[in-house]
Amino acid sequence: MYKNDKMIRRYSEPFKLKILDELTTGRLNKYQLGKLYGVAPTTINEWIRKYNRKDLMNTRIKVETKDETTRIKELQKEIEQLKKTPFKKGFRCTSIGLLSGSSR
Repeated sequence: MYKNDKMIRRYSEPFKLKILDELTTGRLNKYQLGKLYGVAPTTINEWIRKYNRKDLMNTRIKVETKDETTRIKELQKEIEQLKKTPFKKGFRCTSIGLLSGSSR
């Protein structure tokens, strides 16, 4: 099939499942399998979603040190405190005046 001078490929169900099974073994990754069988890695990602194989999706692992976690918690508390602090009427922000060039 052709669409706008591009060939559209259709893959059989057994072929898609074969690729996913090979991916499960871990010997080859999506890019290697794609190159071997002439399938784009994004297409393999679509099959992973289609067959609900979340175990084959790339996972992002977030690693934080204890210091980073503590600092994040401190900043979250500070944000909450600032949200609760009422804005005082007579308060004047001098940095705005400096940025705009006015000297009140």
